[in-house]
Formats: sequence, C-alpha cells, structure tokens
Amino acid sequence: MASQTKEKSETNSPVIAMRGAGYYSANTVGAKAVIDAAADLVLEALESMPLKGTTPFAIADYGAADGGTSIDMMRKAIARIRKDAPERQIAITYTDLPHNDFSVLFQLLQGLLPAFKENPLALQPNVFTFGSGMSFYRQIFPDQTISLGFSATAMHWLSKLPLQISDHTHAVGANPEEKRELRKAALADWETILLHRAREMAPGAKFVFANFCEDEKGHYLGHTGGVNMHDTFAKHWRNLMRDGTITEAEYKRANFVQFYKTKDEFVAPFDDPNSAVSKAGLVLEKAFTRTTGCPYAAEFQKKGDAVAFAKSYVPTLRSWSESTFMGGLDPSRPQHERMAIVNRFYDAYEAEVAASPEGHAMDYVHCFMVVAKKA
Repeated sequence: MASQTKEKSETNSPVIAMRGAGYYSANTVGAKAVIDAAADLVLEALESMPLKGTTPFAIADYGAADGGTSIDMMRKAIARIRKDAPERQIAITYTDLPHNDFSVLFQLLQGLLPAFKENPLALQPNVFTFGSGMSFYRQIFPDQTISLGFSATAMHWLSKLPLQISDHTHAVGANPEEKRELRKAALADWETILLHRAREMAPGAKFVFANFCEDEKGHYLGHTGGVNMHDTFAKHWRNLMRDGTITEAEYKRANFVQFYKTKDEFVAPFDDPNSAVSKAGLVLEKAFTRTTGCPYAAEFQKKGDAVAFAKSYVPTLRSWSESTFMGGLDPSRPQHERMAIVNRFYDAYEAEVAASPEGHAMDYVHCFMVVAKKA
C-alpha cells in the first residue's frame, strides 16, 4: 500500500510513507494476498503478449514500498517470460516516493533479509533490478519503454489534498460538499496517472492495476459490514483532542490524502472515445471489483484469542497510516513526544479491539483492471 503525493504544495500536503525497516511487508499479509490474486491477471496479460525480443522486457511496479508484497508475483512473471524467451533480459524497476525505505527493498532483492534469502530476484541471470524515487504523478520512464506495468494498493493516494476535512480523518467521513471537491481532485488525478503511463508504455504493452475502491455495495477498505475502520481512526484521534493531548488544529490536520473511487469512475476515461486517455491509445480490457478478507480477522475466528488478534491486527493498520497521524502533529513538538502520542493512539485502538473484537477487520476492497496500449 505505497503512497504517492507530490512535493509539498500550497495545500501543505504531509509527507506520506509506509513504515520502513521491513515493517510494511512484515505486517501487511492482506496486501500480499491481493497481489497474489492479481498475479493471475499478470500471467494472462503475458500470455497475450509477444515475449520474444532483442530489447529488454521492462517491468515497472508503481508504488512498491519495500517490494516484499509483490516479489512472488514477480517470480511468476519472470518464469512466464522465460518460458518463451529463455535468454531475454528483464529489467524490473520499483518506484515509490524518495522517502520510501529503498534500503530494505535493495536488501530484499539481494536476498539479505531472512524471509527472502531463497533465490534472490536481483541475482537471477539476465534479471536487472532498479529503484526509482519518483511520484507516479510524473512521468518516470522514457517514452514507450515499459512492457508491463503493475500497481497495487497505491493509486488511491491523491497528488495533494484540495481541502482540510472538517471533522474526520478520511474522505469517507467528509461532508457532502467536501466529498464533491475530493472526488473532483481524485478524477483529475486518475487522468494524470493514466496519461503518464500511456507515454511510458510501449505499443502493445499491458498494465495491471489493483486499486482501492468503493464497490457496488458501498463497501471500501475496513468497511464491509462490521466496525468501520476509518470511523474508529477518527474516534480515537478525536478523543486525544477532547482530553487535551492534541490541539484542534492537530486533530484537523491529520487527513489521509486519499480517495476511494468507484469502478464506474475508474472506467469512465476508457468509455469515452474522445477522452484524453482514449486518444493516448489506452484501451480497457478488463475491470471488476473484489473483496479480499482480512487474514487477521479470519485467524481470530479460528482461534478466538482477542488479545492476539489485536496485537497482530493493529500493526497492519499502523504500517500505512502512521505517517498521517505523525504528520498531523505540530512539528515543534519533540520527536519523542510525537511518537508517544501516536503510540497512545494505536494503543487505544488495540485496547478497543482486544476488549470487543467482533466486527473489527480490514477487508480489502479493490477494483482490478487490465489496460493495454494500442500496438
């Protein structure tokens, strides 16, 4: 679940990052399950492409974080390419923002981390791995050089926050007027993303997306019928304001720079033959929504240990949300003080889950898409 916000702008968007030092992959089993499911779409895309060639087959993973959640999918993609083109060089570039923990990515690719020692990706013959610290709101690669693009659980991040949400931490809790402005920004951002990818993709290239969305039932990440995760975030953050731990300004500043689009909103640029996206040569081949159940909640249902569930579940929330709450705090506060406040925030969430675990789950709700560049 990597993030891609532009450099600080007039909206003073906070620095967003997945928690580093390997924490993200170690605590995001659900995100990996989504990518493992998307692997079938990647293999289908490769089946339909001519894989033999004299130039390198270039793969890009946009918003890759530390790379751990997509590495098994990459192994499958390499194996499929090798089936048709045993000697073809393969270049894999992992992109994320410059403050992403690329050191863990490089260690993982080299097999220097305990969980990834077997058959390191970067040491396979004719496989070349790279990292790019660039936002996907810009063109990252030269024109017509990418053979296969991939992005999972990343492009719900906005380029910037167009407004401050008045009484919630996320767009899902914004008032109707705020939500209209956020949706407008999200749709403009989606076009920007697609147009940059259209320039980067070679003729005949494919791109597989797995983006957070709001599905046909109105469900979204952490809201599939039980306790609403985002409302719980807002509640505990609001409690810190009410007891005087944080100021009202700090409460309001902790806004996720995110928006969950619907499938229709994702598909719209492709349905209009006169859109800039269609004119850029992109064609939608497949789009559908899917919910991936929270593995931590599933484990709780099997074992019934509420304390163990809380201790495993809350870290997966923290892996991608911590920087939003740290960023909401006044930078004049000492680092240790800010960390103590954020620790208290997640401790309160964990205590709630341990005391009343039923209904807590971070089910993933995605729109899966396969997009092609006209040959």
